[in-house]
Amino acid sequence: MHSSTSVFVAVGLCVAAGLAQASDGPAPTPLPPAIAAPRDVAYPGTLKIAVDATDIARHVFQVKESIPVSAGTVTLLYPQWLPGNHSPTGRVDNVAGLKISANGKALEWRRDPVNVYAFHVDVPENVRALDVSFQFLSGGDAGESRRVMTAEMLNLQWTANVIYPAGYYVRQIPVEASVTLPTGWQFATALETATTSGDTTTFKPTNIETLIDSPMFAGKYAKKVDLGNIGGAPVRLSIFADRPGDLEAKPEHLEAHKTLVTQLGKLFGSHHFDHYDVLLALTERMGGIGLEHHRSSENGVGPTYFTEWDKTAGYRDLLPHEITHSWNGKFRRPADLWTANYNVPMRNSLLWVYEGQTQYWGYVLSARAGLLTKQQVLDVFALTAATYDHRIGREWKTLADTTNDPITGLRRAQPWRSWQRSEDYYSEGMLVWLDADTLIRELSKGKKSLDDFAKVFFGINDGSYTPATYTFEDVVHALNTVQPYDWAKFLRTRLDTHAGAPLDGVKRGGYALTYKDTPNGYDKDEQARRKATDLTYSLGVTIGREAKLGDVRWNGPAHNAGLTPGTQIVAVNGTSYESDRLKDAIKDAQKSGAPFELLVKNGETYATVKIDYRDGLRYPQLEREDKAPALLDQILEAKK
Repeated sequence: MHSSTSVFVAVGLCVAAGLAQASDGPAPTPLPPAIAAPRDVAYPGTLKIAVDATDIARHVFQVKESIPVSAGTVTLLYPQWLPGNHSPTGRVDNVAGLKISANGKALEWRRDPVNVYAFHVDVPENVRALDVSFQFLSGGDAGESRRVMTAEMLNLQWTANVIYPAGYYVRQIPVEASVTLPTGWQFATALETATTSGDTTTFKPTNIETLIDSPMFAGKYAKKVDLGNIGGAPVRLSIFADRPGDLEAKPEHLEAHKTLVTQLGKLFGSHHFDHYDVLLALTERMGGIGLEHHRSSENGVGPTYFTEWDKTAGYRDLLPHEITHSWNGKFRRPADLWTANYNVPMRNSLLWVYEGQTQYWGYVLSARAGLLTKQQVLDVFALTAATYDHRIGREWKTLADTTNDPITGLRRAQPWRSWQRSEDYYSEGMLVWLDADTLIRELSKGKKSLDDFAKVFFGINDGSYTPATYTFEDVVHALNTVQPYDWAKFLRTRLDTHAGAPLDGVKRGGYALTYKDTPNGYDKDEQARRKATDLTYSLGVTIGREAKLGDVRWNGPAHNAGLTPGTQIVAVNGTSYESDRLKDAIKDAQKSGAPFELLVKNGETYATVKIDYRDGLRYPQLEREDKAPALLDQILEAKK
């Protein structure tokens, strides 16, 4: 027995040795050394950054930097992971003309072969600072990227115009920045001015973290409005426009923005800035934007935001959303999303709080401030509830998984959004928080609400600018502090399962989701503004310019008939396409029970498609349920 075992062991060792022999294929090239991880220690010296933003004709920013260094190999970084984008979307591809020198002599730089946002430089012994210059080639008329420079205005984002040293927390890297603007232009930024000489403004010393969190709007035509203060910290609205006439605003419309500030103070009971600058561009020439910062926000809307107030309701939740982020996202920040610099990967697991609850407060505050009417917000909730009631992609993809979408999708266009899902943590997240708010109100018999959570969770450390990070467990603990319940199960059920849309908040709020044959008021205005025809809940399509299909709902009638995004409708039942003609065909099919025909063009191919759909036009509405308390009405009432 012993001798047989020895034989088997010997054979086994021989087989193992044979398996361990190298194969005939190639071996991988070793990876280069990792980029130095950021350390929480002071950087030895102050960076100086000068941006020339006067080349508006060619949309080019000229950047010059002086970076204190010591001898040895130095690694410089261009921002990759951008706050507010939640993704690695830094446009290093738009950086050109990068030159590095010291003491008047050029130094060669080497791009890291793995981390292409990193540049290595060998610094000679006698060098104390690197002189760095480059251009940021922003988007122009060819649509290469978002346009941030026009003949009338610009949006200077420091994430695009900074290179900084690796190995340090960005809050530990001091910086002095200056900007040169076209002659006569005004600007607004959360940065504080030190000196002005001609067209060049130098800002007070700060650190890279604060600099990057303090973008600038500038332009020919500008107007500033004092919106009041929160806890003594002033809030300013800085408006820039394509044309001077677009700056005209009625007193009652400006008053709604002032009321927004009042309602924010009442909601959170705190502030985390010494001043806050709402940057607002009224433009059809510069690219649109909505991006949060700790002491400011970048907001881009259509040029008629003020002058055609009754037609621009679709823009008016933007400012409440972005300023709410000062509390939710910038001050209170998910622990796995916070990073020490802009080249460490972000993790997005709590975006359903960061963005989802902000989406909720954005609409609630819009109603409380009078930026939107109560009915308009109810209409928005109807559209949102219907969207996710039909979001078939939940069959395979959870709400929690959509928090990865900014990284996996990089906000590229999607052909089948209803099936793929795309960042649903925003609006489906809003429904989750409506569900939570109404449940708290019901369980507490009206004594508590999500407003109390806002104070408990976001209202801490009044006056502090230092971010306070949080985890899932912290969210659950705060909810239980407001109203005891199994909040962990409540949230995980909605985040991690493939259950239906979270519509209990609508029902508990005293309303029912129904459908009628005409769009609600908000929907009607938005279709007119976007020049679109929305038949999502009947034919299962949206139709845009040139009669081309935008979104096509997966497993909807149009999808099942073989229609795809980008298909153009040429004719309806043999007659040239018109929006009303298609609607009439849908209504006629409901009465007759017979299918209707569409002549469509896809690329160079024409086809006749039969649509067998008989349920008529369907548009979402919220209808009041008299037997249930009107909790949703209470939620939208201004706080006294």
